[in-house]
Amino acid sequence: MRSLFPHSATTRGVTVLVSVSFLADQSEPAKGRWFWAYHVRIENDGDHAVQLLSREWRISDGDGIVHEVKGDGVVGEQPVIEPGGSFDYVSGCPLGTPNGAMEGRYNMIAADGAVFAAAIPRFPLQTSIVES
Repeated sequence: MRSLFPHSATTRGVTVLVSVSFLADQSEPAKGRWFWAYHVRIENDGDHAVQLLSREWRISDGDGIVHEVKGDGVVGEQPVIEPGGSFDYVSGCPLGTPNGAMEGRYNMIAADGAVFAAAIPRFPLQTSIVES
């Protein structure tokens, strides 16, 4: 199953896996808009339940401009992930260039009270479509 997620990072027994897809049908290259969907799976291989409290993303476009996005939870949730469990969600990212990258972290708290940042691996946003 992990082969479906080519990008991964592990922090304190929490593995963040990401796959990304370019969505040509939602993109408008002639108007300078490209759109990607990304699927994240967060697996807890640790000994304690963990809760995702907030997210911090660094989104870089092809011109080197970096946008930071911070907020509570993901897709409206602050999931608790039991040992051996996982949480999946899908979200999207628009860019004004045909390529870029994303990376970040999830701020987590474990059932034992430990607070930590689980790394979100850097993954590319790429397409072969260029502005016409």
